[in-house]
Amino acid sequence: MGGQGTGRLLSERAIEVDAAPSKSAGPGRRPIRSVTVNAAESPLGWLFARGLVSRRQLDAGERLRADWERAQLAPRVTMTWDSAPVSRGRGGSAPEPDLSGAQIDARRRFDHAIASAGPGLADILGRVVCAGDGMREAESALGWPARAGKLVLTFALDRVADHYRIR
Repeated sequence: MGGQGTGRLLSERAIEVDAAPSKSAGPGRRPIRSVTVNAAESPLGWLFARGLVSRRQLDAGERLRADWERAQLAPRVTMTWDSAPVSRGRGGSAPEPDLSGAQIDARRRFDHAIASAGPGLADILGRVVCAGDGMREAESALGWPARAGKLVLTFALDRVADHYRIR
């Protein structure tokens, strides 16, 4: 949809809602609700728009990030307004968080994908793909020389693509 020369990578994505099957879009039809997304807003999308990662690597990174978001692994940036946990005894601990099955499954998929990338590659995947750090910030935080991160990131994304069976 958008041109790569403008630094924009536009695509239309369906918004997932619990709709009746009769209301869902069929082949060749537009979804009921959609949104236009600029994939170049993420560091991985930016690299793809400039030809520095392949479509396969982009898809693997997007799938990893989706699992990371579904598992709700991002740090909280606001205060939680839940009431304080009540314990029955003195010094008791709070109950375990109530996780949904989808969160647990996403966490399992994420952990397996990171493990399949291999040792030493989780840091670059976590910083660039999941947290959205720019390549320069990730390289300096990891103590790597300039431009080393792109090479390591492509290795990691290839392994994650193999794990997710993306061709």
